[in-house]
Amino acid sequence: MKAQKPGLHPRNRHHDRYDLPALCKDTPALAAFIVANPAGEQTINFADPDAVKTLNQALLAHFYQVKAWNIPDGFLCPPVPGRADYMHHLADLLTEANGSLPQNASVLDIGTGANLIYPLIGSHEYGWRFTGTEVSAEALTAAQAIIDANPGMSRQIRLRRQKDEQAILAGMIHKNEFFEAMVCNPPFHDSAESAREGNERKRRNLGQQKHETLNFGGQNQELWCEGGEVAFIRKMIAESREYGRQVMWFTSLVSRGDNLPMLYSALTEAGAVKVVKKEMAQGQKQSRFIAWTFLDEDKRRRFVARAR
Repeated sequence: MKAQKPGLHPRNRHHDRYDLPALCKDTPALAAFIVANPAGEQTINFADPDAVKTLNQALLAHFYQVKAWNIPDGFLCPPVPGRADYMHHLADLLTEANGSLPQNASVLDIGTGANLIYPLIGSHEYGWRFTGTEVSAEALTAAQAIIDANPGMSRQIRLRRQKDEQAILAGMIHKNEFFEAMVCNPPFHDSAESAREGNERKRRNLGQQKHETLNFGGQNQELWCEGGEVAFIRKMIAESREYGRQVMWFTSLVSRGDNLPMLYSALTEAGAVKVVKKEMAQGQKQSRFIAWTFLDEDKRRRFVARAR
């Protein structure tokens, strides 16, 4: 019997160990990266950034019918199972007002990155339409290349450039535009030095030498901002007040649980009507996202009815 990865959402497609022969069938390039672990089982070298990127290509092709996916060297290469969990827990949250699993919801992805991971998973699993925002022109070009390389994807995913690097939501939500949800994976570290130290810890854990490339990559704007994730999310909370009638649920990953009290305080100050925390786990890794809304239950139902 295949071992299950503990903690993943019941609808997550990645509970079982990776079926490497099946993945190689869809993505033959993966075969070059398969090695044997100490127990003699097939795996890949997760310390090799090319192996990790090729695994992502294989997972996206096999499970989500993304036939062409690539990111420039050095950009964030996210773990697919954990990112899928965010989408499934978000679907549960939207079901509250919808009465059933939501189809054709409009979702705003803040900082979609070169990898475009949330739109790729959410559009396939639930038929959602995504608007991805990004400050990096290079990331936006790479994300658009993924859309262009997959027929039909442009009907589900569109991109917007955030030209004001000091803004998060401002300018990204147009007049008379409505979203059932916003998602975000905020930069975690509070400085470039902190990001480097975090990378070094991961290198040591993976058995990498100091000069080797980190397996999951990441550009500066993806990894750190002044004040870290607390400052970024607090700014997003403050900006979200202006769009409280246009977005039903604002959500954001929070990497550290001890940051939650500061964020809850900011949400109270902003006047959020309801705040929800969704806990997630993949193996030993614990994560969570918070969600907040400025609409009461009756207004959320009317919001969904109008969207239909």
